[in-house]
Order: sequence, then structure tokens, then C-alpha cells
Amino acid sequence: MAVGAGQTSLGIKASNGVVIATEKKLPSILVDEASINKIQSLTPNIGVVYSGMGPDSRVLVRKSRKQAQTYQRLYQEPIPLSQLVRETAAVMQEFTQSGGVRPFGVSLLVAGFDDNGPQLYQVDPSGSYFSWKASAIGKNVSNAKTFLEKRYTDDMELEDAIHTAILTLKEGFEGQISGKNIEIGIIDDKRIFKVLTPAEVDDYLAEVE
Repeated sequence: MAVGAGQTSLGIKASNGVVIATEKKLPSILVDEASINKIQSLTPNIGVVYSGMGPDSRVLVRKSRKQAQTYQRLYQEPIPLSQLVRETAAVMQEFTQSGGVRPFGVSLLVAGFDDNGPQLYQVDPSGSYFSWKASAIGKNVSNAKTFLEKRYTDDMELEDAIHTAILTLKEGFEGQISGKNIEIGIIDDKRIFKVLTPAEVDDYLAEVE
């Protein structure tokens, strides 16, 4: 249930990259918004966004980064995207089966590239994971998925995917949307994952209005 109550996050696989995006509602006006990052990189080439419990996501991000670093040390090359997703999912599944620990209260969307091009994976608290063209997680999930189904095309380019991600978040957004209260991460065909600055997000917001 923690995931369903979490803020809406979504991902879209474009022909030349992937975008992940999320609402960023602060728990209190006293919290510095710059200190809350729901979109992060697991490696320089792989990004993740979560919906659900923040502390759980931080544990998983830490474990995933460690797995990626261990692989890099052993094999002198970056960990393949599908392998990192599989290993992260295995950690989540383990917590559904162990006595004395509760399952992780988060779903993840993971963005990156593999030999077939851009890829988007969703990992659920049960430890199940799937590859998606576009997906949404969090409290507004059915509306967001319906909107994505209407807008999605297989030949969609990254710029259009970014606009679609913003429009999808706007659908269920309460209040004024801005670069301070949504986050966007992208990976393009240079294969480096990047989180957009609030100013860059505002530029994209201006384009869709």
C-alpha cells in the first residue's frame, strides 16, 4: 500500500533515449527542496525513480550502487542494465520471504541502455520486474497510464517523451507545477544519465504551456 500512496512517478522509452519523471511534494514547508532527490543515478549510465517510502528507496539505491561497483571492479566494465535490475529485484524479493523483516515499500522505474537500445524497467515490492515502453507508479497510476497509452508512439523521440512526461504529471497535479516540485531525469543516445536542473525543467514547462 505504501507505493499506491506515493507520489506519481513515470517513465517513457523513446526511440533515442528514456525519460523518468516524478512529483516532488515536500513533507513540510521547512524542508529544503534541494535536499530531496527522488531521481538518482545508480551508475553514470543508469537512472532510477521511486514511488513509496523514501528511506526504503535509499537502502535499495545504496545496495544497487554497491552491486554495480563490485561488477565494475571484477569485470572492468559497466554492469549490464538487465543484470542490475535483476539483482535489485532479487534483494526486494528476499525481503518478502524473510522472517522478521517487512517487504520494501517502494516501486522503482529504472532507465538505461542495452545492446537493443534504450530500456525502461519497473520493479515492484514483490521483486517482480518487467520491461515497459511507458509506465507509471504511485497514487495517480491509472489516470497516468491511460494518458500515456493515448499519447505513446513507438517512434516518439526523447524531446517529445519529455513533453509527454510533463503533461502526464500535470494531469493529476494539485497546485502550480514548476521546476521546484517535479523532477526529470533523462538518458539520451550518448548513454549518460542526467537529472535536469529546476531551470531546465522550467524551460520544458514553458514549451508545453
